[in-house]
Amino acid sequence: MLLLLVRVTLLVSWLSCYSISIACEEGVHANSSEREGDILLCRSCGYEIASSSDLKFIASKLALAQRNDTVIGDQKVTLQLFENPHGRRFQVITLKKAELHKHWPADSHFTWFPGFSWTMSTCPRCHAHLGWSFQPSNWPDQVTEKHFEESEETFVALIIDKLLQENFAATLLVLPRTFRS
Repeated sequence: MLLLLVRVTLLVSWLSCYSISIACEEGVHANSSEREGDILLCRSCGYEIASSSDLKFIASKLALAQRNDTVIGDQKVTLQLFENPHGRRFQVITLKKAELHKHWPADSHFTWFPGFSWTMSTCPRCHAHLGWSFQPSNWPDQVTEKHFEESEETFVALIIDKLLQENFAATLLVLPRTFRS
């Protein structure tokens, strides 16, 4: 009987800490989403890649298709469909900036945005390919990260299937059956 009482006390204590923790996290997320917009995560590892407030639509006449969708929160976002020289297709969104590892030198061959060179971009944590970073073709093949980030002429194109919304990711957490009432 005493053992059962101890277990119930521990469970109640854990559940109250858990609910306080969730409430605190929700408060943090609510405040950060008001300031920054929805956070986009790497689908492979959960690293924070970008904020929806950094969305910047860059139209390309080379896009195979274009459509508006609500893939980020309730914001309408323009997705563009591109095909690489190997026949692989990618749906991408464009942003002013994102936290990415850029693999210079930049290349102007097979660019989807005429007048821009591209470099493959990966997640800084798990190195998953997330998209491409674009800079004007008349720039040097390799620039500093700071120069790239501070320029109004640069942008990134991220593969929508490689991203996850932070708000959606939070709903994927599952509570073990033993803790459900």
